[in-house]
Amino acid sequence: MSRHSLKYGGGEFKVNLPDELIKEVVEPNHVELLPGTPEEHVRRSLESPVGTPPFDEIFHAGEKVCIAISDITRQWQSPAVVVPLLVERLNRLGIPDADITVLSGTGTHRRQTSAEHDALITAELCGRVRIIDHSCTESECTYLGTTSRGTPVKINSIAAGSDRLILVGGVVYHFLAGFGGGVKNILPGISARETIMKNHALALNEGLGSGTNPDVRSGNISASNPFHMDQVEAARMVKPDFIVNVVVDGDYKVIKAFAGDVIEAHRAAAKLVSDIDAVPIERKYPLCIATAGGFPKDINLYQTSKTLYNVLAAAERGGTIIVMSRCGEGFGDPDCESQIRDYDSLYDREVALRDNFSIGAYIGYLFCEAAEKFNFIMVTDIPRESFAKMKITAAATLDEALEAAKRLNGGTLEMPVCLMPHGAETLPHIRGEE
Repeated sequence: MSRHSLKYGGGEFKVNLPDELIKEVVEPNHVELLPGTPEEHVRRSLESPVGTPPFDEIFHAGEKVCIAISDITRQWQSPAVVVPLLVERLNRLGIPDADITVLSGTGTHRRQTSAEHDALITAELCGRVRIIDHSCTESECTYLGTTSRGTPVKINSIAAGSDRLILVGGVVYHFLAGFGGGVKNILPGISARETIMKNHALALNEGLGSGTNPDVRSGNISASNPFHMDQVEAARMVKPDFIVNVVVDGDYKVIKAFAGDVIEAHRAAAKLVSDIDAVPIERKYPLCIATAGGFPKDINLYQTSKTLYNVLAAAERGGTIIVMSRCGEGFGDPDCESQIRDYDSLYDREVALRDNFSIGAYIGYLFCEAAEKFNFIMVTDIPRESFAKMKITAAATLDEALEAAKRLNGGTLEMPVCLMPHGAETLPHIRGEE
């Protein structure tokens, strides 16, 4: 039997399949990087910006500076490391704390607590500079123009009214924008609700019944991805002066930082992410087994969307996928849960999604759409009756999931298998294909 085990919640399940059936195990690629602490990586990036003049030539005394960061749901981006170093550098250039505002890009998320602000940029810095949460209401945003795809670009008025704007984020694969970080700190980060929803609706094809756009996907920041290109167009209207984006390992430790131009520095970071996590495989497989990677990556179904997107890249159309995600906090989003529990058909789900688009609803729709195209089995703590109106088969253990897979494949599992022990990070692609 197989020597492999896959993480689930705080534990793991053994893969009880013959070794000879397991043809590939998707592991991150090894990339040689300079060692260093997170602070050292950030300082190096500030000394060697990509696509901009040196930091000290951009910022000057007398200017009001806004530093836009992500919210507490993206704390892994290490703003508590990056922002103090930026403030230190701005202070040296004659820009005092009183002229610096940290704007937490909450998008459409909730307001944060003072303790969460402390966690984001340190309690010491919270006592020195102003930190506020973005509000996506129209009255607190400034209109800058409309993109060629019809998105009205309305961004936080504090950011729009500042002399200088710095974006702080992190780069990982993103199932809509291609990669996180970069322009995403503007849209959705500090944009109005109308701007966010108009942009995010580009994830769907034109025309009811046409479903999701296959070019809106992880790793794609080419001109074929309208979602990403719309965000780039919006960012060009905003004209941020500088970004600092980090890349982290599977344990969320910063392994490199990139600073400079919002497009060029971000693309350099995205290339490193691809060098590590874009993993070549020999073929697509009739049976793929992927784990989100255990807690906290499998905390809820909403977060499991990353694993779903990645495993679909390795699966044969009409094949069987097993996604292991404990989801101890359930669906993680009410709109996601509603998409899965409240509709009788994929068509009805799409009608509701187009009528009232949200990221949570879109993720729920993705799960339902995948269940129409594949034999979809989930190892999860979510009660199986929650999936009664769609085609996911819920299982309590991996062994139970394998039995379900056997039934769905005519009583046999004698087929090539692909394992994905880092399903939330690694993105498979057929060797030789980009």
